Amino acid sequence: MSAPQRQRILFALLMSLLMSALMTGWVTWLNLGLQPGFFAHWRAAFVAAWPAAFLIVVSCGPAVQRASQALLARISPQG
Repeated sequence: MSAPQRQRILFALLMSLLMSALMTGWVTWLNLGLQPGFFAHWRAAFVAAWPAAFLIVVSCGPAVQRASQALLARISPQG
């Protein structure tokens, strides 16, 4: 595996971990509040979400990066 491929996989792993942890924590808190059992529900949601988030970041990340670059090229001043 090349260095750019390793970097892309590591980025996807870390980004999906962070986003899954934050989003499942937020949505669990919105739905249940801070009550007994909160962390067990959060953990279950996180375990279900992280693999899906990883696959989404790996598969959609390059297209989103290209779209971001294209948008910036259109709105940035030419100079």
